[in-house]
Amino acid sequence: MGFDVSPVAIELGKLFKEKGYELALVGGPVRDLLLHRKSHDLDFCTSARPEEFEPILRRFGNGGFWDMGRKFGTLGAVRRLPDGTEVSVEVTTYRSDTYNPDSRKPEVNYGDSLEGDLSRRDFTVNAMALRVPDLEFVDPFGGADDLHKGVLRTPVSPEQSFDDDPLRMMRAVRFVAQLGFTIEPDTAEAIERMADRIRIVSAERVRDELTKLLLADDPRSGLEALVDSGLADIVLPELPALHLEIDEHHRHKDVFGHTMMVLERAMALETDADGPVPAPDLELRLAAIMHDVGKPKTRRFEAGGKVSFYQHDLVGARMTRKRLKALRFDHHIVEDVSDLVAMHLRFHGYVDERWTDAAVRRYVKDAGHLYDRLNRLTRADATTANKNKERMFSAAMDDLEARVIELKKQEDFDAIRPDLNGGQIMQILGIEPGPLVGKAYKHMLDYRLDNGPVDEATAREELLRWWNEEGGAAGAGTSAEAEASAD
Repeated sequence: MGFDVSPVAIELGKLFKEKGYELALVGGPVRDLLLHRKSHDLDFCTSARPEEFEPILRRFGNGGFWDMGRKFGTLGAVRRLPDGTEVSVEVTTYRSDTYNPDSRKPEVNYGDSLEGDLSRRDFTVNAMALRVPDLEFVDPFGGADDLHKGVLRTPVSPEQSFDDDPLRMMRAVRFVAQLGFTIEPDTAEAIERMADRIRIVSAERVRDELTKLLLADDPRSGLEALVDSGLADIVLPELPALHLEIDEHHRHKDVFGHTMMVLERAMALETDADGPVPAPDLELRLAAIMHDVGKPKTRRFEAGGKVSFYQHDLVGARMTRKRLKALRFDHHIVEDVSDLVAMHLRFHGYVDERWTDAAVRRYVKDAGHLYDRLNRLTRADATTANKNKERMFSAAMDDLEARVIELKKQEDFDAIRPDLNGGQIMQILGIEPGPLVGKAYKHMLDYRLDNGPVDEATAREELLRWWNEEGGAAGAGTSAEAEASAD
């Protein structure tokens, strides 16, 4: 079989061969060659130890060199080509990764053969290699056949493979999403039996696999595999909890099925690179799968067979924040996704009663930089089978977005501030910096959003009215102006 191999791989292979070392392209790049896909990064394994091949890689990497993976036997470099493009390469000594029962990190044991190295890889479709520069194809476990069938199978027994590295169970469901493969029955059964072992893997590594799954072309299939395998019970228990039983009158939907539909609808609303929500958007997809996680905790059966989920948006936001923190997501992602969950019902009142301009300004101001994502999440969440309701909802959202465009022509929403600043508030009320200033500032911002800009005298009058109504003058030193107003 012929291979359209990157000249970079051939060149590096020749350098290793000159020094008497074996070098083979392995893993994803070989799989991609068989699938006729391009790989921007090239992974290799070699018979040489890191200290032996480091000089080769340093000379080869005219665009940079790194050794963060040295303790795992891995060094990397960037090769800058004449046309200005760059290719990243990573080279790893033949090895096997194993875990002690209570360890979160793999122990590295160097091997002495390519076949031995391939036997310790996650799945047969990733246990193929291409020796370079001679282009000898090595496939001891039938990976090419499994690739053709679209099957995920471990090179050795799945029990041994998942015991060596439990994260491979997460990679299995990730490949379902990325490659559209199915998990071979014995492998799937082993994942179900051993799912609890994922607990020894660090949250960061689990998070990275979940992120790759969500950013894949078909995250729904991957998430369904995550739930079916039992892995979600440990790494994302809020998801399987959405499998609420449907009441006998079918008055509410299966929340898990609805959530998967919302995810797909949200993905369809992502934009190209020049749009406000370029695909694939991690925050939008996370918000889609988490937006209803508060429903199981808030479900109530009301009179007449009705079912309510009062405040599931706020409860869900707290649950989302807790889960994403546990998975070690970056702070801005935790806050953004939690805010999207908290706000995902905000628009619904607009359908019944068209908002005032003040309410529209408040909605946009509260959404802030999440405005475009929030609208897409809201649209995706409208999964009613009632075509008339669907048209009404879509028309209302179109109307809101058109009004926002017109209002923004009149005023920069991002620049909206109260008509009185913090210094003026403290002077008028005669108070020192502290929580009271923040509370007063928020009130004046709300007043500004509701009423538009007013002159300073009107703003002062409103501040003093609010201050006296709050009883603030009784608990703090007040200015003469405030005391006079109180009299």
